[in-house]
Amino acid sequence: MTSFSFGNPSGSLFALSKAGPEPAPSTTEKPENKPLPLFPAQPKLESQWRDVEWTEEQKTSLMKTVSSYRPSCEEVPQARVLLLGPVGSGKSSFISSVQSVFNGKVTNRAMVGSSSTSFTKKLQSFNIHGQKKEDPTGLVLCDVMGLGDGEMIGLTLYDILSIIKGHVPEGHKFSPDQPVTSDTVGYLKRPTLKDKIHCVAFVVDASKILTYPKGLTTTFQQLREHISDLGVHQVALLTHVDQICSETAKDVTQVYKSRIIRDTMSKAATLLGMSISYIIPVKNYSSELDLDENTDVLLLSAVDHILQYAELYFQDNTKPRPISNFC
Repeated sequence: MTSFSFGNPSGSLFALSKAGPEPAPSTTEKPENKPLPLFPAQPKLESQWRDVEWTEEQKTSLMKTVSSYRPSCEEVPQARVLLLGPVGSGKSSFISSVQSVFNGKVTNRAMVGSSSTSFTKKLQSFNIHGQKKEDPTGLVLCDVMGLGDGEMIGLTLYDILSIIKGHVPEGHKFSPDQPVTSDTVGYLKRPTLKDKIHCVAFVVDASKILTYPKGLTTTFQQLREHISDLGVHQVALLTHVDQICSETAKDVTQVYKSRIIRDTMSKAATLLGMSISYIIPVKNYSSELDLDENTDVLLLSAVDHILQYAELYFQDNTKPRPISNFC
């Protein structure tokens, strides 16, 4: 069986096989990624190193931008964004948090697992409904199990690429001994542009950046190489920033004045093999019962960032029409 070890010689935590019915069971004990404690307060930067307006007007403007977004390609009603990352990185929590912003209250439609196990076992797509809560926006966030879940060690590179190419049906449950094939129930043999993934958002936990396995760097870099070959742009979300900075935990507006968050974003950029300009810090709703305006601005800024790169996909992969349309 040909396999991609993705920089992990033991073939354990982050080994994703390319194809084959049954990967060999791992005998390596799964390392525990313990969150880092809150760092002691450090001197803040004099000004934000990214310009963000923390106002109600900015939140309203971002909500309008996301609500009104529609792909420039007429044959595609919604941009499909796939979230990929280690178990417990906050993918499902991010989806629920974005939905909460538009619902006007904290909700958890995307089921969230623990830090060591992935609740999500199948491909699930979540519509983001706009301010009027009627028709969905032009954005769909797609959730799948976290990388490195012991029970899902059979997740193959072929499975991930099949999702991006649009072959995998909604609700498909992944299994170690049943990789996606053309015989898979519901398999889309000739996916159209609207069935494909138009942007990939990698999700990593700021509190675990220093404790992730060394092989994860190679995992991400090889994944990015294969995804780039498909013409799909990639961005990244750095979650749980409030867990590494006490000032940001108390006041989200301090996120771009925090030295430790800026340094952690640089480490995340190295881990992912991408420029820091592609990475956005976020704070998901977890224990809160009420929304916070500044947390909403940070979440909406991340969504706006994602949509910009999803839109590039349509510009790159569709032919322009004479009248300022992109397909």
